[in-house]
Amino acid sequence: MRSAPPLLTERLLLRSLTLEDTADVQCLAGDRDIALMVLRIPHPYEDDMAEEWIRACADAYKKDEAINFAITLRTDRNLIGTIGLELEQENERAELGYWIGKPYWNLGYATEAARAVVAYSFEVLKLNRIYAYHFTRNPASGRVLEKIGMHYEGCRRQHTKKWGSFEDSIGYGMLKADYDSLVSISF
Repeated sequence: MRSAPPLLTERLLLRSLTLEDTADVQCLAGDRDIALMVLRIPHPYEDDMAEEWIRACADAYKKDEAINFAITLRTDRNLIGTIGLELEQENERAELGYWIGKPYWNLGYATEAARAVVAYSFEVLKLNRIYAYHFTRNPASGRVLEKIGMHYEGCRRQHTKKWGSFEDSIGYGMLKADYDSLVSISF
């Protein structure tokens, strides 16, 4: 089976999801607070959902529609969350999405993982644009997007219905030119 290349950061290893990750995904994504913040995570998170999702990620990767990574700690290889890109090859862009398990919140892991995936997006995949959205009730996700250099692009009012309520979503984006400017001043 074709798999995504591993990405290393100072504290993390981003690698392809495997069926061995099923129990960890089930446990972490099954937390109501995680599901509350992420559009596509249901609650309750039923027993077979993690395995189905991991298989769907592999299928989407084979079709060049998406690339998803398990976010693991380099020290013990424990899965702490996931991050991925929904690819739109014809437009050379992708939507970034991620979640971090609640025990690992506020430790900078989402920012570290997002920086690595954005670099991969522009340097390896040769995309022109990366964008992301977060619910207004999840400002921590907005701070992650700002820290990695994304620009605020606006609010989509009552754009999504989650658990029976309409949610505003805040959009951020980054162009290859923006990324190149950040990289050139980082050295």
